[in-house]
Amino acid sequence: MNGDYVQALLPVECEAFSQSLKVFTIQEIGSSKWSRQHEKLEKMNMQAVANATAEENEFVKEFLINDSKYPLLIEDLISTELWREKIFNQLISSKFEPTITFPVYMVLYHEATLVNLLETTLYYQEACEACSDAILDLIDYCHRKLLWLSLRPSEETEECDDVKPGRSNLGPNMKELAGHDATIQFDVAIKSLSLIRYISDHLAVLPLSCATRLLNTLDVPVLLVELLQNSPWTKMKDGKMEKYIDNKWAVVDVADRFKITKIEGQIWLTLYKLLMDPECMQKYELNPHRKNTLLKLRSYLNEIMLDQLPILADLHSYLERLSMMEPPSAKHDLILEQVPEIRSRLEADNNRKWKKIREYQIKHHFDPSEEVLKEQAKRWADTYNFEMLENLISEPAKCAVCGELATKRCSRCRNEWYCRRECQVKAWKNHKSICDLLSRSAKAGS
Repeated sequence: MNGDYVQALLPVECEAFSQSLKVFTIQEIGSSKWSRQHEKLEKMNMQAVANATAEENEFVKEFLINDSKYPLLIEDLISTELWREKIFNQLISSKFEPTITFPVYMVLYHEATLVNLLETTLYYQEACEACSDAILDLIDYCHRKLLWLSLRPSEETEECDDVKPGRSNLGPNMKELAGHDATIQFDVAIKSLSLIRYISDHLAVLPLSCATRLLNTLDVPVLLVELLQNSPWTKMKDGKMEKYIDNKWAVVDVADRFKITKIEGQIWLTLYKLLMDPECMQKYELNPHRKNTLLKLRSYLNEIMLDQLPILADLHSYLERLSMMEPPSAKHDLILEQVPEIRSRLEADNNRKWKKIREYQIKHHFDPSEEVLKEQAKRWADTYNFEMLENLISEPAKCAVCGELATKRCSRCRNEWYCRRECQVKAWKNHKSICDLLSRSAKAGS
């Protein structure tokens, strides 16, 4: 047992939280009841990470399985995705400028919370199995994120002040939210690689349509090859190579440039499973395009790669044999395939209602009164208690502006770190509103 192990939740609290989870409509997203459930899920997420890191009893996963909550989490995830596509993008294009960004930011961040909770717990076969038919919707969700990642312009960065063309006329608060959205979406897409890998590992216990959907309907192997070629987790900045490692960009030494990162490892292990597993090999319908795309992998399978992942030697041999084979004739058998239902149902339920939902949420959820803000800030300060987070996260504090090791802390809210005063001054414009709220809530609660 880790002597420094800290709990965000006691097991009895986690059980109560799990049992209380419910489905919210898209119109209810951002409401006070929805916010309270978000806070519960965030605490469950932090506890799941703490359990996994300390190799302790993973009771968060057990409660979610026992209470049959995994389908609910997946529906919540897809509802949030649809909210972002249909409502947040309307907020961006409208003239709405919130007095404070945190209520909208919490909805954007909710998607990351759910993906992180699923990534932490779906490593286990029993958790994947507990998703039931909703796993098909999760597969499609991950595919959409990976497709976005593969099509993403290589010059884009993930910093919060980086905003897409056409959004330069936004007000300061909406511009800040657009930057946070870019950061969150990149992180969510990267975590989707892990989810696809775990799903691939546990295909034997999942609905039969999962393998067909991964291999043939969505053609995930070809998409993964394209991701390896584009390498969106790598960029050059100021003449130095940076890679996205442990949820942040880090400069890579010249000697480590060919070292496989966790992201790249997830892709290679997924490809190995989908191409080398006997059941998958039988189901994957090879054609000339798929063959030619897969053969591009041979250029990556050099000695340096095989030394780091020796298991890929079998994949290399398979590709060499494939290069000398002709793809079999296309099959014309009648196949009954189970299809995902959650997203299509949500779209049908809210068809032609998106404008009304946006106007309702602006009025009731995203422009709260000072009194409501104070009450919410108290809960946020409790959920994101920095003293507790310090104990859950073993890494030293990093500057909120430049990412360097930080020794200075905001003396008012105690929730932000900086390496030097210049960074603190630079961050103050965006940090001021939430700092004021958290400071007032701390004083009110004392």
